Amino acid sequence: MSVAVLGNGVRATPEIRCENLTLGFDGHPAVHHLHGAIAPGALLAIVGPNGSGKTTLLRGLMGQLAPLGGRVVSDRSAFAYLPQQAGLDRAFPLTVRELVTLGAWRSIGLFRRVGRDVEDSVTAALGAVGLTGFDARPIDKLSGGQLQRALFARVIVQDEPVILLDEPFNAVDRRTSADLMRLIHTWHRDGRTVIAVLHDIGLARAAFPESLLLAREPVAWGATCDVLTDRNLARADAMAEQWDEGAAECEIAPDHSNTHSAHDDHLGHGDGAIAHVHAHPHVQVTGQPPRQPEPVAAASIAMPQGAKRRSAG
Repeated sequence: MSVAVLGNGVRATPEIRCENLTLGFDGHPAVHHLHGAIAPGALLAIVGPNGSGKTTLLRGLMGQLAPLGGRVVSDRSAFAYLPQQAGLDRAFPLTVRELVTLGAWRSIGLFRRVGRDVEDSVTAALGAVGLTGFDARPIDKLSGGQLQRALFARVIVQDEPVILLDEPFNAVDRRTSADLMRLIHTWHRDGRTVIAVLHDIGLARAAFPESLLLAREPVAWGATCDVLTDRNLARADAMAEQWDEGAAECEIAPDHSNTHSAHDDHLGHGDGAIAHVHAHPHVQVTGQPPRQPEPVAAASIAMPQGAKRRSAG
């Protein structure tokens, strides 16, 4: 497994490998046969139609969802995670400062006293996202954009080399989106891996050098300019129209992971040659994703609402 070394005391950034990964619920797959690697320091957008498995994939990468087949190979202790706002119970009695301080739970535990170093990092994180002076405000009094800024501040406090973001720009204003995108680019320049689920194709094309296009299976994966073509997007939409919600798990093909080089595992970079050797011949490749700089799960402690299972995300 390759890693990239970061400065400023941050741990090395690990590679993330998906080996014939299939994820789902109650035996019904939501992500089929994903096989490839996310290099250390990547800035990757995960895009696709509604219900295409994007959130399910993040949960699988985090280890919150056990695979139906295959596996994820990485150091999950190096992951920080920002969940969708819809999964948070805003009625839970927390202040902004308390919410952000939860980012330090790995170092302080649930019952240890918060030290000066953590207090200082929380103060700095609030300033970095434009929430100085909001410390004592209850989270149920925040606007959608303010809450998202607070959640980004919590990720800053987690200070991990891999950052997974689930719809980070959903229901926030343009100014907040621009401020948070600048923070993401700062993380990327620091050599961290940032993986974001997005619905905005224009933003993915403009700001993310790599993309994974999902339609419950990988349609294309690699350089964004090759992945998010009109042809690939139309194919993803057509595949979405044919989903069978009651489909059983498809047959897992033999493991050929020892027969390819690492870059051969990056599926579907546009409209080129066939690469997916399993049961889905329409997944294509065009080449190797762009090189990233050599050299941000903490599990979300955010008050989940009644945890209902979803068929796909």
